[in-house]
Amino acid sequence: MTDLFEKSIQTLELPRVLERLAEQAVTAEGKERCAALRPLTDADDVKRRLAETTAAVELMTLSGTPSFSGVKPVGASLQRANMGGALNTRELLDIAAVLRAARSAKEYADGRAGGEKRTCIDHLFASLTPNRYLEEKITGSIVGEDEIADSASPELASIRRHIRSTASKVRDILNKLISSNQAKYLQEAIITQRNDRYVVPVKSEHKNEVPGLVHDVSSSGSTFFIEPMGVVKANNELRELQAREEKEIERILAELSAECASYREDIAQNYDLLILLDVIFARAKLSYRMKGSEPRIVSRGIYLRRARHPLLDPNKAVPNDLMLGEEFDTLVITGPNTGGKTVTLKTIGLLVLMAQCGLHIPVDGDSHIQVFSRVLADVGDEQSIAQSLSTFSSHMVNIVGILEAADDETLILFDELGAGTDPIEGAALAAAIIESARELGALVAATTHYAELKVYAMTTKGVENASCEFNVDSLAPTYRLLIGIPGKSNAFAISERLGLPKHIIQKAADRLDAENVRFEDVLTQLDEQRQQMEQEKENAAKLRREMENSAKVAREYREKLEQERAKAVEKAQAEARRILEEARETADQVFQELNDMRKRQRKEEDWQRVNEARSGLKHRLNEAEDKLGRRKETPAPPPTRPAKAGDTVELVKMGTQATVLSVNKDGSLQLQAGILKITAKQSEVRVVEGESQTKKEAQKVIRRAEHKLRSLGASPEVDLRGMMTDEAVGALDIFLDNAVMGRLTEVVVIHGKGTGAVRKAVREHLKRSRYVKSFRPGRYGEGEDGVTVVELK
Repeated sequence: MTDLFEKSIQTLELPRVLERLAEQAVTAEGKERCAALRPLTDADDVKRRLAETTAAVELMTLSGTPSFSGVKPVGASLQRANMGGALNTRELLDIAAVLRAARSAKEYADGRAGGEKRTCIDHLFASLTPNRYLEEKITGSIVGEDEIADSASPELASIRRHIRSTASKVRDILNKLISSNQAKYLQEAIITQRNDRYVVPVKSEHKNEVPGLVHDVSSSGSTFFIEPMGVVKANNELRELQAREEKEIERILAELSAECASYREDIAQNYDLLILLDVIFARAKLSYRMKGSEPRIVSRGIYLRRARHPLLDPNKAVPNDLMLGEEFDTLVITGPNTGGKTVTLKTIGLLVLMAQCGLHIPVDGDSHIQVFSRVLADVGDEQSIAQSLSTFSSHMVNIVGILEAADDETLILFDELGAGTDPIEGAALAAAIIESARELGALVAATTHYAELKVYAMTTKGVENASCEFNVDSLAPTYRLLIGIPGKSNAFAISERLGLPKHIIQKAADRLDAENVRFEDVLTQLDEQRQQMEQEKENAAKLRREMENSAKVAREYREKLEQERAKAVEKAQAEARRILEEARETADQVFQELNDMRKRQRKEEDWQRVNEARSGLKHRLNEAEDKLGRRKETPAPPPTRPAKAGDTVELVKMGTQATVLSVNKDGSLQLQAGILKITAKQSEVRVVEGESQTKKEAQKVIRRAEHKLRSLGASPEVDLRGMMTDEAVGALDIFLDNAVMGRLTEVVVIHGKGTGAVRKAVREHLKRSRYVKSFRPGRYGEGEDGVTVVELK
């Protein structure tokens, strides 16, 4: 049974898909595991493997793929190290690469935001145990396969320092020899090495002229490589140092190997986890390339929405909806040759096998499959010359094995069932085979040319017809699968299109019995009705799309109106909040000034001035209320008679009273307002009737009270810190006006130190101010250079 299942796996070309999967893996063992994947037969295992692939796709979309480069098998090396063996540099670097990949993968998982959705492969990342100490110790000690770093140990660094010093001393001695009068005995003025000892090339005829040890002779015999006696001792010392170096390197490698042995379990686990993650992310990469999706696992039936064969060009493959096992357990596919029947059959089987391997399949969402214990296929030409079997016999051998192995958890695929023998017997045999497979509870999909099987499918419950569409006009298949419609024989139509004379086609038609003719006519009518229904369906879909577009436009317009309305409401609320905030600030300032006045009142016991100040503050509150629209504006006073000399008038815009001195020729008035003389038009003044001397005196009292109020409200200091220079100068002007009106003699301007820009601007402005008598920086305790004390005129 296992051999038959494996044979079906090969027939349905699952290994070709797994080859593509292996190309996505990074590690050598990951590639081997991908190629060796086989379908799982337990539904829970399939769900788990599919969920792993989906999780990797999500991670890859958000964060890319973790790095698995450089991960090589380390199991044998760890075992040898555990037995006390010393590993070579290549083996130690491979272990360091595993540790580096484990650390990188761990950082990849830890780098995700805490709010991100957890996945079913997070535990694999969490199980990794990076060892940065050992990783850096190996990489810091071993520069390359053939080089140990000086920093591997203090002893090695010391030995190499002495080696360099000794070698330099040897070269110095030999350089003196080369530059001396003995240079004429040399073949070339160079220093070379033989047997790891420094030598010079001496001409053979002068070998006795240079005392020393002969280490080598050239192949021609013309050159002797002699170690001069003067460097023998230094060379001996150099050889001793090199021997110590090799011994120290062996000790370092043994020490690193022992370190690896002590962490062997963690390193081996890291390697296994990295290979597993490599395979999972290879499945995710293949899903991305195939535009695959995860099918749901159900207890019974197959539904593949817009399924595409994964080995066909995705730009040319025609997607089809494939279903089996829910409304019917058997699908009989008919149609002309090269119409796509076999591809459809293979697509069903291959996609099921891929899903059971944990791979995403090239289908649209909302697809589902049943997990089968085996998928058995009899597809293709099985003729065997070696076994002297015909095509029919070979197919029958397969079918016998399939029926013996099938049960209610089997998917059976028959290609050209019953072909290769007498049509009548073949059709009857095909129907009987299908019926036997159904009795075993298996799901069956079969392709055939027999009209008898079309009738069998139409008249048998649980069996459904399907056909591969063929375009007679273009003489080409469309590769569309039509479930519920039997395939129509197009032999006569195709022959006529290809030029076969009509009388020959008619003779062929006359040879058909009446039953076949009626059946073909029924199929023709069904096909015509199908095409008409599809056209109507397409028109209805077009109309629905238009209605959806109209509804979308209306919805967007309504949403836009709602957004504009929301913006207007928000703007109005913001303006109201701003005005209210200003009113609150004004009230806070008012209450602060009231508190200040209350304090001064306790000190000076000046009730009259406090009461007048409160009236002024009440006026400021009224102004704040005006901003909120809570007070109505006082209506303009009615017009009065023209003013004449001696009248008391009120300047309407200024609210100030004045006495009319004279009326000019042009009708304008010459007015006296306090110490000022003003010219105004008749329309700009209003005659104040019945102005008594008592009232004038009262006004003088009010003006004096107002002056006292201004004096009370004038602050002796101003804080300009945090302002820009031009803003600070404007605020200083207002402060000086209030201080002069309040008759203050000395004030303090607080500008801070900072960059000094505000201080400079303030003092430049004070130099030009007509109110300022003098100014100076603050003294100790006054704020020093952060304030300026101003004396007013």
